Amino acid sequence: MNQIKTVKDLPKSERPYEKCMEHGPGVLSDAELLAVILKTGTKDLSSVELAREILTINKDYEGLIGIFHLSYEELLKIRGIGPVKAVQLLCLGELTKRMAKSTARERLSFSSPDTIADYFMEQLRHSDREKVMVLFFDGKHGLIKESMISMGTVNAAPSSPREVYLEALRVCAVYLILIHNHPSGNPTPSRQDIILTKRMKEAGEMIGIELSDHIIIGDQCYYSFREEHLVFS
Repeated sequence: MNQIKTVKDLPKSERPYEKCMEHGPGVLSDAELLAVILKTGTKDLSSVELAREILTINKDYEGLIGIFHLSYEELLKIRGIGPVKAVQLLCLGELTKRMAKSTARERLSFSSPDTIADYFMEQLRHSDREKVMVLFFDGKHGLIKESMISMGTVNAAPSSPREVYLEALRVCAVYLILIHNHPSGNPTPSRQDIILTKRMKEAGEMIGIELSDHIIIGDQCYYSFREEHLVFS
């Protein structure tokens, strides 16, 4: 009877653990890195072979990026992936996002849209829904907090100036920056995006809290209303 395969069933020179200990994690392929997380395969596949299968299961986003776009239910449909492995993979994706965001925070600058886009890129570019985030800053341009104010559908995320500025007043913010993503990957602003930005800017001017920018996150790209002089003169 066939037994579930583990990395120990592979020749020593092909075992991810041994390769990592001898040469470092940089020499491991994506499949080998993933196999270390999975630990075991199935009765027909080694952990590395199972990892390769997972990396090609999403035809729209092959490779490691594909994991970001698989839900818990979709992962469970993969032969050899049970509840424990599904949760491990979801946590791996979330950990990756948080590590990228933590690194980007060190260079976050109120006056540099590219640093703000980097800060939110991994968190938002993989999302299949539009999410609206706000960064609240004090009078010295120090970040007070970040907040998600709405989550919508694939092409719309409802939000209103009222809820944004109520929170701004609550945390004593002087400036704020609006951020949202386009699941399509194209950050070009829509007519609704332009209308929202104008409303947010006008509402802020009325109460003395400045909307400094609106940044749209795409797939490894972004659009800054201020940089493009759209709405902001």
